[in-house]
Amino acid sequence: MGRASLSVLILLTIGFFFATYNLVAMIMHYRSVGKWADDDSDGQMFLDPVTEMPEDVKKAKNTKMPFHVALTATDAPYSKWQCRIMYYWYKKKKDLPGSEMGGFTRILHSGKPDNLMDEIPTTVVDPLPAGLDQGYVVLNRPWAFVQWLEKASIEEEYILMAEPDHVFINPLPNLARGGLPAAFPFFYIKPADHESIIRNYYPEEKGPVTNVDPIGNSPVIIKKELLERIAPTWMNISLKMKKDQETDKAFGWVLEMYAYAVASALHDVQHILRKDFMVQPPWDLATGKNFIIHYTYGCDYNLKGELTYGKIGQWRFDKRSYLGGPMPRNLALPPPGVPESVVTLVKMVNEATANIPNWDTE
Repeated sequence: MGRASLSVLILLTIGFFFATYNLVAMIMHYRSVGKWADDDSDGQMFLDPVTEMPEDVKKAKNTKMPFHVALTATDAPYSKWQCRIMYYWYKKKKDLPGSEMGGFTRILHSGKPDNLMDEIPTTVVDPLPAGLDQGYVVLNRPWAFVQWLEKASIEEEYILMAEPDHVFINPLPNLARGGLPAAFPFFYIKPADHESIIRNYYPEEKGPVTNVDPIGNSPVIIKKELLERIAPTWMNISLKMKKDQETDKAFGWVLEMYAYAVASALHDVQHILRKDFMVQPPWDLATGKNFIIHYTYGCDYNLKGELTYGKIGQWRFDKRSYLGGPMPRNLALPPPGVPESVVTLVKMVNEATANIPNWDTE
């Protein structure tokens, strides 16, 4: 089927995705109640995997399982400078011991090449038809993956879905096991708290709402063949959710994350939940043995090193301060008392901007 035909088919099948679902034989229906336990390294809490792994899956891997790193992006300056920092740290960590990172693709859903094509491996795909995203740019993400998966020729069996505001802090192994994808559990994705809404997209005959994992699509390490099945459903559900006022109001900026979680459950795909997949400053205080820093939140502190979240601090780091172009090089380090995770983030950003050629280019 050609790309144009596929596009029409996907856009016309919105609302009909409950008709048939491929069963994935490799996916287990083991589930258990997650238990919270203290993490002595930084006083935080971590969650045992919600999807319980069979004993044979828990065994150590004997061979490497490389995965392809893929992120979606636009040609806006705000997206481009984040992608450049992300790619810098991918290259720094890719070949270190313990890493199973393979190739890299920036999926550019602006419909045309930009000035980073020679710097970052990039595939250009089309955005959604004008007006369909209703100003919610993230709605282009599943459509971008649908197109990329159709045209991509990658060697790796697995894919890591990443985002521009991810920084690799430690070499990342393949966290998937035995066909089970791995994902990060987000505390604010709570399918059970929205059961009445979730049931509009995940019918009772499919099972309990607890089958819907508390995740988004990123970070996720998943087999390419599974993602090929999930992606069209993920796209259709995202569009359907956005069109429904009740769902749109309830889920807001995380709507597309809920859509991926529901789409996965519809295909009987459940994820190993890995709290160590990433940290999110300023709430996570230490990087420890985690793998990714996600700098989605603003970090505001007074000069005593005290968090002033919700109020602009005397010292701050917030990616949204640089919507119009790259941040300056050599940002001031945080004052004493600020958590290690924030200090590490700023140091890593400074290293990247100091070494990326022509950093000031938009």
